[in-house]
Amino acid sequence: MHAKVIREGIHWMGAVDWDRRWFDALVPTPQGTSYNAWLVEGTQKTVLLDTVDDSMAGDLMAQLADVPRVDFVVAHHAEQDHSGALPKVLERYPEAIVLCTSKAVGYLQDLLPLSAARLRAVGDNETLDLGGRTLQFLHLPWVHWPETMATYLVEDRVLFSCDLFGAHLASAGLFASRDEILEPAKRYYAEIMMPFRALVSKHIERLASLPIDVICPSHGPAHDDTLFIRSAWQQWAAGAPVSKVVVPYVSMHGSTRRMVDHLVGALSARGVPAEPLNLLVNDLGAVAMALVDPATVVFATPVVLNGLHPLVQSAAFVAGVLKPKARFAATISSYSWGGKIDEQVRALLGGLKAEFLPPVTCKGAPKDADFAALDALAETIVAKHREAGL
Repeated sequence: MHAKVIREGIHWMGAVDWDRRWFDALVPTPQGTSYNAWLVEGTQKTVLLDTVDDSMAGDLMAQLADVPRVDFVVAHHAEQDHSGALPKVLERYPEAIVLCTSKAVGYLQDLLPLSAARLRAVGDNETLDLGGRTLQFLHLPWVHWPETMATYLVEDRVLFSCDLFGAHLASAGLFASRDEILEPAKRYYAEIMMPFRALVSKHIERLASLPIDVICPSHGPAHDDTLFIRSAWQQWAAGAPVSKVVVPYVSMHGSTRRMVDHLVGALSARGVPAEPLNLLVNDLGAVAMALVDPATVVFATPVVLNGLHPLVQSAAFVAGVLKPKARFAATISSYSWGGKIDEQVRALLGGLKAEFLPPVTCKGAPKDADFAALDALAETIVAKHREAGL
């Protein structure tokens, strides 16, 4: 990749990873990703903001070939997808000093072979004069690690936002349209930021006081439609849940699927949209994204050896640790000889502050009484949403 011009003296010089399909051996990245580094030149000093994953350090070093001097490297976040190439950059520029939060000083030394003499902590709101350009450092803890920060380029009104407003999306272009960015941005928020949504919202509110023309995140395209992306993230983080039900499910022999179909139909007939999410064809990233907005989540599973189907177990675990804003939860299941499904799901959803509604369990194929119980569950969900003002 070649460097791309944001404005005169401000360049993207990162790496686009078109083929990456898993991030941290955990997060699906079906559209690849990018590792964004940004070069800012003043009349007196030159700064590189972030580096790239070490697997693609060659791309960054090639783009830096014609840059004679880097005075500072800003490390917004210590995780290796941001900092992996940092040792190589410091080797090329022996005078460069790394600027980061005080907590990042320790993390960077834990993760990389870096000398403490090359690291300098900067305070929240501290500024750095580059000559005609001023950097302002903004501490944003827990977005999504405790040491994260962003940098604001005052005169150009550019925010280098670290993981905030990011997306796992490989793209040849510098900026993305609304249609192109919305889904990967929501997936990124859901997979990574949702457990910290209260702090994310607080930090977005803080940034609202800054005039921002361009947002340059650490992953995915930059944003020149800044109000759109900030509003979308704030809605995901702080907006009220919507009157909707998501139903992650697996069906082995059709019984659970029949129950799911009946519940979805019963809810729709009562004016509440419902989304069945077949876990055989939807990855955990899709589950996370589906959990961002709905007021109710219903897990549906066959009983496997007295327990949950493993895919449902994974989905319930993810919901428990991501802590979405859902206010109600329930289970439906089909069994042959036993299994305490509702208790197991409740244990996995320990982090979810939701009211648990009565479960629906059937033995074998669902019968009239089971369908009646699903109708009753639909009635309960509708009433709960109405009582909550949704």
